Amino acid sequence: MQTSFARAVATYQNVQVTSRSPIELVVMLYDGALSSLEQARAALVRGDLVVKGEALSRALAIVAHLQGTLNMDQGGEVASRLDDLYDYVVERITTANVRRDVSPLDESIRALATVRDAWAEIAAPPQEIAV
Repeated sequence: MQTSFARAVATYQNVQVTSRSPIELVVMLYDGALSSLEQARAALVRGDLVVKGEALSRALAIVAHLQGTLNMDQGGEVASRLDDLYDYVVERITTANVRRDVSPLDESIRALATVRDAWAEIAAPPQEIAV
């Protein structure tokens, strides 16, 4: 049975997602992937393999979703480069998991954060120029 608080949180989250533009949703996906990678990194450092595995699974699912939504026909070189980036991130996450090493996670975080910031800049409303 869902409490009224849990229902309120679910409703709020639904409104947050449904009221966003497609570009804002992409930024939210990057935020989710980055948050999951940070959680996985922290769990790996403290030796919590269960939390690490759950967080890495979430990050991989988000990256797979981002990769799966690329329009390779219309996206041209940008889509191709993003596809390569997502392949790289998946490989680094897998390496970090197998080797229990934070360095590949750090690489993934830096790569995704850079692209996330670019998407956030695109999503930001234009600034007025003071005259």
